[in-house]
Amino acid sequence: QEEVLANLAKVQHAGAVVIVSYPRIAGATGLPARVWVITEYERRRGKLSFEKAKADLEEKGLGDHVIVLNESSATVAEAAHALGVEPASIAKTLSVLQGEKPVLIVTEGTAKLDNHKYKSLFHIKAKMIPYDEVEAYVGHAPGGVCPFGVNEGVAVYLDESLRKFDTVYPAAGNGHTAVKLTLQELEAAAGAEGWVDVCKEPEGK
Repeated sequence: QEEVLANLAKVQHAGAVVIVSYPRIAGATGLPARVWVITEYERRRGKLSFEKAKADLEEKGLGDHVIVLNESSATVAEAAHALGVEPASIAKTLSVLQGEKPVLIVTEGTAKLDNHKYKSLFHIKAKMIPYDEVEAYVGHAPGGVCPFGVNEGVAVYLDESLRKFDTVYPAAGNGHTAVKLTLQELEAAAGAEGWVDVCKEPEGK
């Protein structure tokens, strides 16, 4: 532990930000915290992604729907906690490749891609974009991926799992933002190609 703290002190001195996240699980005392080191470069990159997404939303008259959070919203669970909403209402954006073409599928927060449904619709096996290549393909890094302000040529689809909500909360370019949108607003803002049914919800839902 002393070695970890010493290393954290070094990166803080170098201008980085250290974020420590403790698990929010009932009865999980004693579990290790997760630690992220965010460099000045990463902070600026996240800010640029946010500015691109916000500018896109402002052009569509939805800039005032953007929410900037003090807490992390990089995962569905964190976003739901920060916003005080149920995890399923977080509009999660999946990044896949079809050949060399990046495709975004926006789904409800707890749903997962159904490989059989996906292949039946697109006639190609689902292939997630590798974590460290998402930003290059899409324009936003993991934790902030959303359908707003993305790179040219990125196709966007909305999954039917979202339809049970009147209001959903996608990210806005980085891991400390969200956007409160109705489904109609999301469809218009995302420039979606259309609605698809390629996800499955957790068992029991």
